[in-house]
Amino acid sequence: MTDNNDLKKNADFIAGEEIPQEEIYREGDPLDLPENAFRELAADEQYRPIMHPAHDYKEVTVYSVVMGLLLAIIFSAAAAYLGLKVGQVFEAAIPIAIIAVGVSGALKLKNPLGQNVIIQSIGACSGVIVAGAIFTLPALYILQAKYPEITVNFFQIFLASLLGGILGILFFIPFRKYFVKDMHGKYPFPEATATTQVLASGNSSSDSSQVKTLVIASLIGGIYDYVVETFGFWAGTLNTQLTSWGEAIVEKTRLVFSINTGAALLGLGYIIGLRYAFIICAGSFFVWWVLIPLLGTYGSAEIASMDPQNIFTTYGRMIGIGGIAMAGVIGIVKSWPIIRQAVGLAGREFKGGSNGTVSKPLRWQTDISMKTITFLMGIALLGVLGFFWAGVISTFWQAVVAWVVVTLIAFLFTTVAANAIAIVGTNPVSGMTLMTLIIASAIFVMIGLNGTSGIVASMVIGGVVCTALSMAGGFVTDLKVGYWLGSTPKKQESWKFLGTLVSAATVGGVILVLNSVYGFSGPNALVAPQANAMANVIEPLMMGGDTPWILYLTGIVLALLLNWLGVPALAFCLGMFIPMSLNTPLLVGGAIAWFVASRSKDKAINDARRDRGTLISSGLIAGGALFGVFAALTRFFGYEYVCGLDTTTLQILGLVAYGLIILYLILDTMRVKIKS
Repeated sequence: MTDNNDLKKNADFIAGEEIPQEEIYREGDPLDLPENAFRELAADEQYRPIMHPAHDYKEVTVYSVVMGLLLAIIFSAAAAYLGLKVGQVFEAAIPIAIIAVGVSGALKLKNPLGQNVIIQSIGACSGVIVAGAIFTLPALYILQAKYPEITVNFFQIFLASLLGGILGILFFIPFRKYFVKDMHGKYPFPEATATTQVLASGNSSSDSSQVKTLVIASLIGGIYDYVVETFGFWAGTLNTQLTSWGEAIVEKTRLVFSINTGAALLGLGYIIGLRYAFIICAGSFFVWWVLIPLLGTYGSAEIASMDPQNIFTTYGRMIGIGGIAMAGVIGIVKSWPIIRQAVGLAGREFKGGSNGTVSKPLRWQTDISMKTITFLMGIALLGVLGFFWAGVISTFWQAVVAWVVVTLIAFLFTTVAANAIAIVGTNPVSGMTLMTLIIASAIFVMIGLNGTSGIVASMVIGGVVCTALSMAGGFVTDLKVGYWLGSTPKKQESWKFLGTLVSAATVGGVILVLNSVYGFSGPNALVAPQANAMANVIEPLMMGGDTPWILYLTGIVLALLLNWLGVPALAFCLGMFIPMSLNTPLLVGGAIAWFVASRSKDKAINDARRDRGTLISSGLIAGGALFGVFAALTRFFGYEYVCGLDTTTLQILGLVAYGLIILYLILDTMRVKIKS
């Protein structure tokens, strides 16, 4: 226990005063995750991670760096290959964390937690770089089949991915303390929570019963999701449209309800909690139960002939994109004091730093200095300008315009990407990139940059922005994991650049090889669904066509109204953008979290149940992520199982299976015991 003086000193430190480490924390061995890890702290309360903030630990070693880079290469190649081949992009962070824990256990490393965090942080570059690259850059190959004058080379793909990743790192670091420390307990961080639980399970001091619970939940969630994904023994998505009565309702009202029965999404909803899950689903319900029925019933004959899914894709989702963009602007305005503070800190460092009266900051809260960040940011932005001028756009002033667009949009949406990951665990990077392409293309056409040269410029710029936003969203997960466990942020930030370099080179090579072997257009071409969508949007913009500005404007106005009413605009608009089937499980999981944590009159029991449910839900997410890779590999190697049951039977079995996994989560959470 800490005394009141300790708490006062820690409160002063949180407020910005740097105090000697030994005056805040007492000596002691590393602990398990404390009970206040996932909730808001009281005014006089401090958070202590597993790794003692005043001690040094093995973090950056030959083993952790080599292992992290090896996994970055493997997962970059695998994620790019599977994402383009079967259209399924998996999250790499959790599987990499599981591998890191498994290998360190097999090697019997002593106190491997710090090294495992670095392995996960470096290796996780793979997933974010892959998402940024394959969502956009293959569109150049797709359009090249129609416009042969379009040229694509390795260095365009590599540099777009590398520079975008570097910008994402540098733009986010000034916001680290705000998101991971100041907002402790205010955001659910579902993916980071699951990753933290996995890494903590490999710590030598971890409670064996908690490790056992996590492993069992991971196996249940993973096997459950693998069976439905690979064999389809029950419906993976329950949809009223697939029933006769539901189809009749759709024909008359365009009203649809759908819910994914996956275990991982159920666990995600539990960690997100009822409040945010409700707001996200409110956005989804607004689109599917208000906008789509209105447009399908009272819209033009062309709209009335569309099915609900097409109305959602063509109209509802576009409004959501406008709302997400406006939420980014609102976020920047609200975050202005933080931005001003970061800029002020950089200015003070350039003038010579502090007056010498402030002690060295805690290892646990040490970032790369703002002076260094500002210098690196200048170098990176000059590199982007040089890349645009020398490798993409031949006219200097047009390259400058493109550079300004990238800088402003990437910086603007950095907080949006981080907020989205912090709230729902899903980065709407494709929607933000689509908005970037539309804005950039409109500007390019105004300055005379159109046609095929405009297509190349827009797509490469889209690749830089997409990768930057993907990196910013992924990086907040890494740094939050490090905060919970007690890693050194400066080390995570420094070695993230090397992981980005290796991942960008790997992805560039894989895309080149895949285009040579399979191609991105033609009967046997790779699927590349996101890149095809980007190509379909960019072609009419550069070659002449209509853009749904009214829909984007509607989303902008909606976001402003939501903010005025005090409703989190980003969460609501995310619900409008993400399909209903992926949103409704969040509400189910959030409702379970509320239920199990409110049944008892004893607060200690409720808190213990909440924490056990978080552990079980983390297992469901981890198992789903790991076995999702296995399911994708199964599909890739050509195994296809066709279940002979009819749709109605599959829907009924899906409802039963979903009920059982819900029952497991509730009962296993409720049977917690309080140690006297």
